Amino acid sequence: MLTVDPKEIPIQKLHQYLLGSVGPRPIAFVSTISKNGERNLSPFSFFNVFSANPPIAIFSPARSGRTNKTKDTYKNVKEIAECVINVVNHDIVTQMSLTSSPYSPDVDEFVKGGFTALQSETVSPFRVKESPVQLECKVNEVVELGSEGGAGNLVICEITRIHIADSILDENGMIDQHKIDLVARMGGNWYCKADKNSMFEISKPLTTCGIGFDQIPNEIKNSEILTGNHLGQLGSVDELPNETDVNEYKLIELSELFQEFEDNQPKLETELHKLAKILLDNNQVEEAWKTLLTFND
Repeated sequence: MLTVDPKEIPIQKLHQYLLGSVGPRPIAFVSTISKNGERNLSPFSFFNVFSANPPIAIFSPARSGRTNKTKDTYKNVKEIAECVINVVNHDIVTQMSLTSSPYSPDVDEFVKGGFTALQSETVSPFRVKESPVQLECKVNEVVELGSEGGAGNLVICEITRIHIADSILDENGMIDQHKIDLVARMGGNWYCKADKNSMFEISKPLTTCGIGFDQIPNEIKNSEILTGNHLGQLGSVDELPNETDVNEYKLIELSELFQEFEDNQPKLETELHKLAKILLDNNQVEEAWKTLLTFND
């Protein structure tokens, strides 16, 4: 394993290691305005939301690792403590990338990127019409993390208004994670897309505690078929199926399997683990537990 001391390698190389390992990162497409009224639009992948009460988002326009210069966005929020964080989906990702070019402060990235500027309701910077979600923000604080190239500047924002496109809402008026079609930043020139082929659900206990990895029988934990993710699913239940339910499942669902391999216990165990894997891959955790517990029942 490669071990790196951040103090002993060039900043640019350290930056590449960090961006390559910490991701996918959401993208804040930030619009600001200078004291002279010049509009600016720039993307930042050092970004996330950190609180709902109050609603807080933070992004970081870092100093250039090559020149140590600060971004126009940083300068603007120091002058006018307001911004709009526009969410980036696949429809606008290439246009967004274009705005990251090092244009001079007097160049309007709305124009360069081909975006439509919408008047905000609570702040002076404009919103990006093409963005599926637009967050109007007051800047509470800017925290400078250093004065050398590569140092971040944390822009701590309080969200004052949220605009959500009707086209990405589900029947309950909530954001449909398939319709929003988000993209995220990876290392180098790479991005990733959150679509039906890359998204998956993990049910997590919000009001109960899962039994945990340590409560899974060793013969299951040592399975050559089940992965760590499968075992994590098994450990997420708050209790195991009772013996009656397991026996009933064995008689109804697994009788043919037990008859086929009644004289070959190792093979039976393998087949039960294979079946449990299929069930877990389909998020049928209770059925998987019943399947596994029938062996040596």
